[in-house]
Amino acid sequence: MKEYIARRFVLFIPTLLLTTLIVFVLFFLVPGDTALFILTGEEGAGAVTEADIAKLRSELGLDRPIHIQYFSWVWGILQGDLGTSIWYKTPVIDELKDKFAVTVQLAVMGLVLAFIMAVPLGVLSAVKQDTLPDYICRIISLIGIALPTFWLAILMIYGLAYFFNWLPPLGYATLWEDPVLNLKQLIFPALAIAFHDLAFTARVTRSAMLEVLREDYVRTARSKGLHEVSVIGRHALKNAILPVVTVSGYQFARLLGGVIIVETIFVVPGLGRFLIESIIHRDFVVIQAVILLTAAVVLGLNLIIDLFYGVLDPRIRYQ
Repeated sequence: MKEYIARRFVLFIPTLLLTTLIVFVLFFLVPGDTALFILTGEEGAGAVTEADIAKLRSELGLDRPIHIQYFSWVWGILQGDLGTSIWYKTPVIDELKDKFAVTVQLAVMGLVLAFIMAVPLGVLSAVKQDTLPDYICRIISLIGIALPTFWLAILMIYGLAYFFNWLPPLGYATLWEDPVLNLKQLIFPALAIAFHDLAFTARVTRSAMLEVLREDYVRTARSKGLHEVSVIGRHALKNAILPVVTVSGYQFARLLGGVIIVETIFVVPGLGRFLIESIIHRDFVVIQAVILLTAAVVLGLNLIIDLFYGVLDPRIRYQ
């Protein structure tokens, strides 16, 4: 196990470095000049001279060779310095701390809601294969996969406002300051992002359960006279849960990058909304930091999921 963990960490570092290189280079391939955008403003109005642009580019360090800028940026990251926002004039790491916590909470809520609804749905669909409950569960899954998350979020906003004359509070409160208000603000965004994940996880659960239910040890458990609940819960579901855990880990990593539109629709001050604002302002320092943070979280989750396999299934050995 120790050797496996060491090998994974050895692969983790070059993968993360490659991510930083791709993120950094791609930004310079995008048309436009950050210095010109800052001087002219969002509407592109205002008279500026080449001298003004050159002066600002020098202040931002954009006049240096690209490889010098890259190594300087990486060196700052190793020292815990993600730079200073060009638009907000504040340290990026200070902005990310609060906003990342909001996004993680929203993603965790969405994942938990999807998991606790998808697993029973998938199990029921597998146990009642080719019956009315199975057809209903499959229709729900197809709708969840086909319906875009942003469209569902818009429908939820419209339905709450039109039919119930109620919207989530706009002023954000953290979980430790006001738990009730915090849940009121995040429960509907969490449901919006959970519905798609629910559908996908339910289909994976159904497929895994159908495969396990045909195994010999399940038939043996039933022949011993065990209660059906025990057969499904202790024998079938326990052995079918590995692919579900894999999908859930992937979905959580996807949620961190997929809550951008949902956060914007529900006015949640998270990482996604912060990224959208930074893109509008062409604040490349923030954009690079957000993408790098997301990539690091995804890589870390993949490692944790692989190690968690050994806990769920003792038959797995890491060589």
